[in-house]
Amino acid sequence: MTWQRNGFTIDTNKDQLDLNYIHEFLSTQSYWAEQIPFDIVRRSVEGSRCFGVYRNEKQVGFARLISDAATFAYLADVFIDASHRGQGLGKWLMEVILGHPDVQDVRGIMLGTKDAHSLYQKFGFTAIDDRFMRLHFPNRYKQQQPAK
Repeated sequence: MTWQRNGFTIDTNKDQLDLNYIHEFLSTQSYWAEQIPFDIVRRSVEGSRCFGVYRNEKQVGFARLISDAATFAYLADVFIDASHRGQGLGKWLMEVILGHPDVQDVRGIMLGTKDAHSLYQKFGFTAIDDRFMRLHFPNRYKQQQPAK
């Protein structure tokens, strides 16, 4: 699936992902995956629904969703390259992820963050503690009652 806006593209095609770029960012610029080995990044991508953010076919952001596509999902490794921050790409990436078919039936989505609570709160995530947040749809499976 592909989305385009203002010269940027978000795509779920794993063949377009720049694994070297993702590994470089995660291992050297993230607080959550510092020094992560390349093979771990490769395997995590293989086992996830991935969202690459591109400008002129150059990758500038990433996120991955681990999910059974039925009841639960975990959002991980969300980042936008520093040179492209402040353009609404993180917000757009979240809109795309939350609109994806794989999350339309889930009752809960969790994520961990140390510094982006305000972004995720805009989408309804609430803090579980100082690090983890969740988006919860407790009535997702309840049938609407017919009007009497």
